[in-house]
Amino acid sequence: MWDDETRYAVIRGKDARYDGQFFTAVRTTGIYCRPSCPARTPARANVSFFPSAAAAQRAGYRSCRRCFPDDAPGSPRWKVGEDVASRAVRLIDDGVVEREGVAGLARRLGYTERHVSRVLVDELGASPQALAIAHRLHHARTLLETTALPVADVAFAAGFGSVRQFNDAARAAWALTPSEVRRRAGGPATAGPTTLELRLRHRAPAAVDRALAFVGVRAVEGVETWDGATYGRTMRLPHGPGTVALEAVEGHVRARLALADVRDLGAAVARCRRLLDLDADPAAVDEALAASSLLAPLVAAVPGLRVPGAVDPFEMVVRAIVGQQVSVAGARRTLGTMVERFGEAASVPEAAGRVFPSPEVLADVDPETGLVPQARWRAISAAARAMIDGSLDLSPGADRAEARRALLAIPGIGPWTAEYVALRALGDPDAFPAGDLVLQKAAGLDGRALAEQAEAWRPWRAYAAMHLWTAVTEGRIS
Repeated sequence: MWDDETRYAVIRGKDARYDGQFFTAVRTTGIYCRPSCPARTPARANVSFFPSAAAAQRAGYRSCRRCFPDDAPGSPRWKVGEDVASRAVRLIDDGVVEREGVAGLARRLGYTERHVSRVLVDELGASPQALAIAHRLHHARTLLETTALPVADVAFAAGFGSVRQFNDAARAAWALTPSEVRRRAGGPATAGPTTLELRLRHRAPAAVDRALAFVGVRAVEGVETWDGATYGRTMRLPHGPGTVALEAVEGHVRARLALADVRDLGAAVARCRRLLDLDADPAAVDEALAASSLLAPLVAAVPGLRVPGAVDPFEMVVRAIVGQQVSVAGARRTLGTMVERFGEAASVPEAAGRVFPSPEVLADVDPETGLVPQARWRAISAAARAMIDGSLDLSPGADRAEARRALLAIPGIGPWTAEYVALRALGDPDAFPAGDLVLQKAAGLDGRALAEQAEAWRPWRAYAAMHLWTAVTEGRIS
């Protein structure tokens, strides 16, 4: 799909839809940019292309001071792919290298460090450590420009081991010191030691308001809140609990985070991006689905529709099991009672609520609690034990096919539940619960016919499902 001449045509057109999918570097200036950079288009002979910001930095190029390419949304290719490089990038975005090192990344992927490094250099032009540094710099720039945190706190919050390490990386990547970046931004927004307000960027078009409404109407009391515009919730993060409030505004999503430990910033941002599918490629999705006579009017009505994800994969498994053959309202009531009984208090300053019960808490709950039928409690407990012992992996870098097999091996989890979990928790863009009655009625087809019809919608069947669900919810399909 992408050759260098096509890429050059994109940068001549300043097309922001492709920001983050590749980066352009100019040999005569030593600077790399995003495709939509407003600067004069350089001569073709002087331009090189890189698959990642880390690769451009590794080649000695500095970040452009006009378009800030390291602040672009992540490439959809690495967010949705099934290959080792894609799985590795999702884990790096979740902060695995900061917490567990490259050895931990390789262990989660099931390969040696040497093999993972070789794959990433071949595919993205950068090593795991270089990609992790680019990831840290991305978060550091956001903190410098939008918060009042001291530079030293920014360094540790972004995952650097020392202020000197942060300063060296900043000068190499930006040709600016962290303090100079902050001054150029015109002054930080309000912030406290644990409360941060950030801008989460995305590609246009972006129907983020629909994604917020989808999760909002399913909000569970004690864990989530929804007022029709702002969605809030608690999160279980690697170093402690946190809360977030998300609101769609022009050009980005406003996120207000309260963290027990500022080191969890990267993980919290990655979870929020997955929750609202902010790294999607709306141009590719809409173009593919608009070719269907059934979906074309739905795509035209809501361009840029996103597939809501999950901040906690185990929570999504429980929600899917509880939601089997019951209404949304009924599932919310049951889950709210579950949170009240088994959820832990989220001890975060300036925030209140409970975090959703962990697998360790629900692994051995008596099935005679009366909250749900005993068969469903046994399924929840079995899923919890599978996640604890590692036989069920739903992490960002999980093998999705293996995760489906592990889910279906649990008594009480069938194809609908497995596909719904793949759609929400794994972020699989091709997940499709063909057995869903609402989807069948919306399409006017039975399960077998719908599954056959959906073959033409690959690899974006999850987005097709969201278009059908949304059209029913909004009354555009009876």
